[in-house]
Amino acid sequence: MTDAKWAVVRPLLPLPAWLEGRGGQPEGCCHHITLDAVRHLLGNGIKWRAVPADFPAWDRVNAIFRRWRRQGLIAEFHHRLRARVPETEGREAEPTAAVIDSQSLRAADTVGAGSRGWDQGKKVGGRKRHLTVDCAGLLLVEQPGSRSSRRHR
Repeated sequence: MTDAKWAVVRPLLPLPAWLEGRGGQPEGCCHHITLDAVRHLLGNGIKWRAVPADFPAWDRVNAIFRRWRRQGLIAEFHHRLRARVPETEGREAEPTAAVIDSQSLRAADTVGAGSRGWDQGKKVGGRKRHLTVDCAGLLLVEQPGSRSSRRHR
């Protein structure tokens, strides 16, 4: 991540408790490098344990990412950064129209029957997820409980 991009993202991250004088210990790895590791993982579709040695240990990165997600920071990152895209094009930050779409995903036979279904229209057995996007294709809402946001555990 370039320094210019980091300057945009950095204010969205919370200050560690030890920097604010609330106790605790330093995390042992920089948030910039941690975010780069998460971006590498998601961009390349690799598993947590396959994070390259150039980054902090996978379990450290995973723990920080889980904490950010639990605190709602990942959704907040997405919401704020998504709003910046239309502004750079001279449009309103909030979309005026949206499209709801679904996608049927094939599931292996090992996936439990309680989370599988059959899409008669596409003749696909598996899971279905729903997304709401703006006219530029930027994600607005993902169906709660969708497995797509948890595929890199």
